[in-house]
Amino acid sequence: MSKTVMAKAKIVKGGSFLIEEKKPSEIFTPEDFSEEQRAIAKTTRDFVAGEVYPNRSEIENKNKELLVSLLRKSGELGLLSFDIPEKYEGLGLDKVCSMLVAENLAPAGGSFAVSHGGHTGIGTWPIIYFGTEAQKKHYLPKLATGELLAAYALTEPHSGSDALAAKTRAVLSEDGKHYILNGTKMWITNAGFADVFVTFAKVDGDKFSGFIIEKTFPGVSTGGEEHKMGIRGSSTCTLELNDAKVPVENLLGEIGKGHLIAFNVLNMGRFKLGAGCVGGAKAAMKEAIAYANERHQFNRPISSFGAIKQKLAEMAIRCYGVESAVYRTAGLIDQALEGVDADDNAGILKGIEEYAIECSAMKVYGTEMLDFVADEMVQVYGGYGYSEEYPAAAVYRDSRINRIFEGTNEINRMLIPGMLLKKAMKGELALMQAVKQLMEELLSFPSMDDEEDGVLAEEQKMVRNAKKVVLMVAGSAAQKYMQNISDQQELLMGIADIIMEVYAMESALLRTQKFVEANGEASAELRLEATKVFINDAVDRIEIKARPLLAALVEGDMLRTQIAALKRFTRHTPYNCIQARQRIAAAMTETGKYIF
Repeated sequence: MSKTVMAKAKIVKGGSFLIEEKKPSEIFTPEDFSEEQRAIAKTTRDFVAGEVYPNRSEIENKNKELLVSLLRKSGELGLLSFDIPEKYEGLGLDKVCSMLVAENLAPAGGSFAVSHGGHTGIGTWPIIYFGTEAQKKHYLPKLATGELLAAYALTEPHSGSDALAAKTRAVLSEDGKHYILNGTKMWITNAGFADVFVTFAKVDGDKFSGFIIEKTFPGVSTGGEEHKMGIRGSSTCTLELNDAKVPVENLLGEIGKGHLIAFNVLNMGRFKLGAGCVGGAKAAMKEAIAYANERHQFNRPISSFGAIKQKLAEMAIRCYGVESAVYRTAGLIDQALEGVDADDNAGILKGIEEYAIECSAMKVYGTEMLDFVADEMVQVYGGYGYSEEYPAAAVYRDSRINRIFEGTNEINRMLIPGMLLKKAMKGELALMQAVKQLMEELLSFPSMDDEEDGVLAEEQKMVRNAKKVVLMVAGSAAQKYMQNISDQQELLMGIADIIMEVYAMESALLRTQKFVEANGEASAELRLEATKVFINDAVDRIEIKARPLLAALVEGDMLRTQIAALKRFTRHTPYNCIQARQRIAAAMTETGKYIF
């Protein structure tokens, strides 16, 4: 198993980025990829370029047989088995490798990437982490090769975000040999060709539990294909369970503990989706740059116009922030899992769950970055972007589902501060102590800010102060609403927006500082530009987001005090972002791709 490259340190607590400062050497970055990690990325790229990309039109036209054959070909290359332990004929690779496969599959198009991810992720993970030894031995080797293809069936017609409101029932047969399941699952990716379904039902109507169902079991059937706005080539059907007979041996996990499977699997899927969005954005940029270089107006390529330069550069800058945060998170998880035995499922799940806040943040921030890139790609193409004969239309359609997958962005926004406060209340994170210290600082005579020195010193101070904005707003929210904070959805979503900005800002900052330490400032010119622009704009977004939140939380003298503090914490000398974007765009149009 490959190891990530980070300074040896104690395991970092999830969410601690808000109250602790990290050194560049303490985080994992894309520049730290090992030879093994680079090899799995290349294998994935080569497979996509040689096998999948040339067939994308056929896949989009719902050629199910072709899609299945390509999934099985990817299995021959090991691209279905990277998360499966070697004991069960998998590769047992680290989470950075998982992210690299997800990222490098994205250029294949949304339909194939979603189908592949549905099998390797939420379709296979539940058996890896919750299956019995017999279940693992029976299913995992076949899932590793693609002999069996998997799907994950959680959503029902009347239970989407509220998964525990499922109506599907399971009753033990009189002879005690089977569970009899009745219910309907919908929006099931891969359902049209899957051999195995991980699904959920309430035993005796109230004990939410997991099951492994094979399509050949009596009473199991699927409905017709859904006609979707995007990812049209992927299979999406209902799963119908009509007195379906499921052997008792196929109960997954413990009776009544299905929520542990459902929520842990979704959590893992979230940070993998963030990596997929990075890959999708890079592929979209490559297409947009090529078109901008070829398309001439007023006797010039449109890539030479400032309006187009601004778009191309901003795509890259936002992607840099997400990419930095995604691989930082993957590195944290791998560090937490280092030394954990491959058979220690509880230890593995604990290591992944520790970073649930970061995973949700990357899901939301990444999917919205990709939507921004897709939208700007259409705009670069102009009228041709609206035509299905050009690639922008498919990118635009396919990207939209990501904000709904793996828990909607609204649900994840509410989870981020909710999980943060929960960790604080359990004493796992010294958040409230940091809030108290900040409040004392606000009520005292303001001190002069210390001058920073070194590479990106001003930006480092901006990140530090942005963390204070989070503490001020979150602390005021916790103080006002206490246990009822979960009812204040608008506040929670606004706080989450600021938290995500901070995590991405700091991740980009530390990545660039680490690159400079290793390679020198001269070779990091464009990275420095991107980081300065990203942090400059993020701080401005934070100020705009925080103002209405404070107005909803405090009033009178306290509001005036906190608004004054907000101004101080977000005050900075504006950077020449226009010129920086011009330089970044020039490099992109010259190289024809994302440059970082």
